[in-house]
Amino acid sequence: MASAHVVPSGSMWLVKVNSQERSRHFTQSVAWDAARDYLASNGGGELSIHGTDGAVRAKDTIYPGNDPRNIRG
Repeated sequence: MASAHVVPSGSMWLVKVNSQERSRHFTQSVAWDAARDYLASNGGGELSIHGTDGAVRAKDTIYPGNDPRNIRG
């Protein structure tokens, strides 16, 4: 299962999958969509969205990844 992160880099947003840069985007929203699309078409996984301060601000499990919680949402 892959692990993806959307992280800030100067004025750009990077999508990193398993610690390797996959793509660069001008907005966090577009980077988030690209990361979700990548994980969905490659077996799912965990997606972490980082804020401008670098701290994780949101997490999501992309199907068919293994969601550790037993409730949807």
